[in-house]
Amino acid sequence: MAATCSILPKGQPLYRNAVKLQVARRFSDKGWFQSMFVHEVEARKDAHSNLLSKSETSDLYKIQFHNVKPECLEAYNNLEAEVQSKLHLDQDYPCDVVGSWNTWYGDQDQAVHIWRYTGGYPALTECLTKLNNNKEYLHFRKERSKMLVSRRNQLLLEFSFWNEPTPRNGPNIYEMRSYKLKPGTMIEWGNHWARAIKHRQEKDEAVGGFFSQIGDLYEVHHLWAYKDLQSREETRNSAWQKEGWASSVYYTVPLIRSMESRIMIPTKSSPLQ
Repeated sequence: MAATCSILPKGQPLYRNAVKLQVARRFSDKGWFQSMFVHEVEARKDAHSNLLSKSETSDLYKIQFHNVKPECLEAYNNLEAEVQSKLHLDQDYPCDVVGSWNTWYGDQDQAVHIWRYTGGYPALTECLTKLNNNKEYLHFRKERSKMLVSRRNQLLLEFSFWNEPTPRNGPNIYEMRSYKLKPGTMIEWGNHWARAIKHRQEKDEAVGGFFSQIGDLYEVHHLWAYKDLQSREETRNSAWQKEGWASSVYYTVPLIRSMESRIMIPTKSSPLQ
């Protein structure tokens, strides 16, 4: 269940644990001129990934963006569903499919997949080792490559204050809002959203929130579920009527370098419907 409080104890804003640059103003025997260029870096207590992620789990997430040849999208979805089902149900592989979608509005002919590796990086390594020795999977990759135009992925951690992404009944549409933040602002983003998320729980629209560890860095993905586009509009508009939402938007917008919204339709095999 999503927490509604700040990540740090009350009265201690998260960004105070971030790196602070302080200009040294002391005069030494090396002279005042050199002191103008000396910076002292205050030591951080922990990596921002540890401050922001869920300490009770060691789950690692992978998000995949596959741009598919338009004429191959149906065949691609069928092939992915077959392979995902086998991996999802096979307990020898410490991974499971969180969700799979085709982009409806945004990049066309695109498939998006989110995987969860229970056990973190060791689980990811174990899966990759087993898959590279799995002849059936290697054949799948060869066939899949014929259908793709391009692909990219990221490794992600889950924000501690967001909902756990669990299977949902449909039908739903999903929106993935991706934010590229200014370097050094992830802690501040988390501090504001730890309070803001409480304004977006009323209709159970919050699915999951993630931040990147490998791949494009300082990128955040928020995943939302709605009945349709009209309910999306109504739900988003209602947030502005709640005290505190406007200030959360006000303080987080300056942290963003760019942002993108995808409206996605779940594939037939997706646990998130």
